[in-house]
Amino acid sequence: MELSGGAKVVGTKAVLRALKDNRLKLVFVANDVDTFLYASVVRAAEAAGVPVQRVPAMKELGKACGVEVAAAAAGLLK
Repeated sequence: MELSGGAKVVGTKAVLRALKDNRLKLVFVANDVDTFLYASVVRAAEAAGVPVQRVPAMKELGKACGVEVAAAAAGLLK
């Protein structure tokens, strides 16, 4: 996964804020996240023209980001 290095944001709020500010080049979202949150992140990414990559589990995404907790979404900064 591309999140191991480079500047990133972790968490749904941070990802949505960074998408709004046009600061992301790639978004990761976990498949096991709440349906409403998943749809919110995907819709915002599509509106910003940023590709979305799905990750099997929140726990896996958190680990890939180097945090001790599960993460619903993350994004690579431009």
